[in-house]
Amino acid sequence: MSKYEAVIGLEVHVELKTKTKIFCGCPTEFGAEPNTNVCPICLGLPGSTGVLNKKVVEYAIKAGLALNCEIAGYNKFDRKNYYYPDLPKGFQVSQYDYPIAFNGYLDIEVNGETKRIGIERLHIEEDPGKLVHLGETITVAQGSLIDYNRSGMPLVEIVTKPVIHSGEEARVYLEKLKQTLEYTGVSDVKMEQGSLRCDANVSVRPVGSEKLGTKTEIKNLNSFRAVQRAIEYEIARQIDVLEDGEKVIPETRTWDENKGITLSMRNKENPDYRCFTEADLPPLDVSREWVEELRNSLPELPDARKKRLIEVDGLPEYDATVITSTKALADFYDRTVEKYKDAKTVSNWIMGEFSRLLNANNLEVSETKVTPDGLAKLLGLIENGTISGKIAKQVFEEMFSTGDDPAEIVKKKGLVQISDQGQLEGIIAEVIANNPKSVEDYKNGKEKAIGFLVGQVMKATRGKANPGMVNKLLKEKLDQI
Repeated sequence: MSKYEAVIGLEVHVELKTKTKIFCGCPTEFGAEPNTNVCPICLGLPGSTGVLNKKVVEYAIKAGLALNCEIAGYNKFDRKNYYYPDLPKGFQVSQYDYPIAFNGYLDIEVNGETKRIGIERLHIEEDPGKLVHLGETITVAQGSLIDYNRSGMPLVEIVTKPVIHSGEEARVYLEKLKQTLEYTGVSDVKMEQGSLRCDANVSVRPVGSEKLGTKTEIKNLNSFRAVQRAIEYEIARQIDVLEDGEKVIPETRTWDENKGITLSMRNKENPDYRCFTEADLPPLDVSREWVEELRNSLPELPDARKKRLIEVDGLPEYDATVITSTKALADFYDRTVEKYKDAKTVSNWIMGEFSRLLNANNLEVSETKVTPDGLAKLLGLIENGTISGKIAKQVFEEMFSTGDDPAEIVKKKGLVQISDQGQLEGIIAEVIANNPKSVEDYKNGKEKAIGFLVGQVMKATRGKANPGMVNKLLKEKLDQI
């Protein structure tokens, strides 16, 4: 690799979260029975013409603004002509020479360094249908079925400049792109449902060369991990080809997740899509007033939110990064802090117990029964000494399972913390009497012995003893012996 440099550009298709398709009134819901959300327009039947969905344009502009793009005042639609079974019209309505947004960027962090990834363009287009291949992979499929429910779904295609140089950079860029678009609300960016799909253009060249190498395009990348692995494999494969004295063939390749390799699909030498203006759709004029209105409507984006959590709430950078990783998690945090002001304690619980239970149960934040108000109440119970931190974890699990109020759980299960000094002194005296060896160890300077004795008190009280009081009273008693 020291002899070669990889040059990578990404093409990311993002499905916009509109209620209807781009040119017709068919619903965009995911998971419907195949070929049920269709009409003459999205099936491309002769004589059918559509009308542009205004919400699609609005979402495209918001996405462009969030990605620091310039927004074009004048743009138009074109017909991109090619044949594929999932394209019923024989052409795809897209934007060729006048995209709605261009010249943007996203800043990413890789290995502690900030890198700016330039965005060449963001344009609107319609989605083709979906091919369901009857075989383990597309290269060995015995046949394919077509579902046109996806045909006519509104997309934006986001094309980076060729400034990415590793699989890791590509993965981090995609994670940041997904996060940013999720915050804007223009897409649900669910890769598993095809709402965010990525193609990678990969080439290698000798270090120091300005001329780009021959590129291949990798398709069917349906996870961040797959993107990184596929790019890393393809870089190594192309270097091997060049080292053997051969030439890299310009082609489209697919990623085989099980084998961890890319496979040739078809040649891609000088494709000619014969793009020409879509005559059925008038040019689109976007006013500066509308752009500014949409700019002002954008929510607080990830970088700004992370900065606020660090500078205003006083969170460490690591905490702020984790909390802002998804909008849902950041919203949950903000709503909790409104009720319970200790930001660091809230952060600890969200990154700890809350995230643990979400992962263990394979749930999204929106699917949990715990509310920000409930978590704030639980933290208040710890602060006022009603329950210990250990008991709080027990209560939180019950909250996560049932959604019940923490105070009600504590009351129902008799979990109120024991803070009565007389009661604790009696239990401590019993523990000291039953553990002479540990008492002797403590008196001989073995400070760790007190930890065992504290554990015995907590065990005797089923974790309900006030830990701070136990430590204080136990030391006092031991020092008197």
